[in-house]
Amino acid sequence: MLHAVSNLFVITGSSRGLGEAITRALLQAGHVVIGIARHRNDTLDAAATAAGARLDQWPLDLADAPGAAMRLAAWLQTQNPERYTTASLINNAGILTRLGPLDDADPADLSAALRVSLEAALLLSAVFVRDTRAWRAKRRVLNISSGLGRRPMSGSAAYCAAKAGMDHFSRVMALDEEALGNPARVVSLAPGIIDTAMQAQLRAADPARFMDHANFVRFKDAGMLDTPDLAAAKIVAFLIRPDFGSNPVTDIRNE
Repeated sequence: MLHAVSNLFVITGSSRGLGEAITRALLQAGHVVIGIARHRNDTLDAAATAAGARLDQWPLDLADAPGAAMRLAAWLQTQNPERYTTASLINNAGILTRLGPLDDADPADLSAALRVSLEAALLLSAVFVRDTRAWRAKRRVLNISSGLGRRPMSGSAAYCAAKAGMDHFSRVMALDEEALGNPARVVSLAPGIIDTAMQAQLRAADPARFMDHANFVRFKDAGMLDTPDLAAAKIVAFLIRPDFGSNPVTDIRNE
């Protein structure tokens, strides 16, 4: 039997990698978790049942960012504003295109990467803060960014651009929220180096097209990568800190 609902979490990219690990960490009694990803993850349903949490998985392609935002807005508008004590949006989904120079990239791949990694986060954040403004809940927006939003890496223009955009729109959202009153707290967080499929993609890249290839091999060989579960635990602990939002752009390794 579920405990009384008190905390809402909406997370994108929830079915695998870091997103799956964060979702698992959030599956606790009294939590409602909305997972948005292209595919369901049946093991998460079993974990939610065992934990006494409610998990709704929405199989959506975030390349249709307006569609995903409309779905979230419609759902939020059905909720009782008194139901939750906290409400959090975690924009985690991201795409790394085939590594190489920008002029050698597929335009369709670049467009999809920016839609999923940046446009979806922007639109979901907009409807989330708008449609929870009257709620009594403490509201948080956590954008999972990257150090690559703050320094360039060869062969990854779209990914770096998306993460830099995420950092800066988080700064602007934080300013806007303070001006509007009843502010949602907003943070763009670089989560550190994590042993996910994206890291494997970087290590498998052609060194002739990717000048940083040796660095990512070294990270793995030197044991410098967090497991997804360890990274997720750090991220969730950061999300629930009372001072969340005091710095809108930060790195988990500095916290």
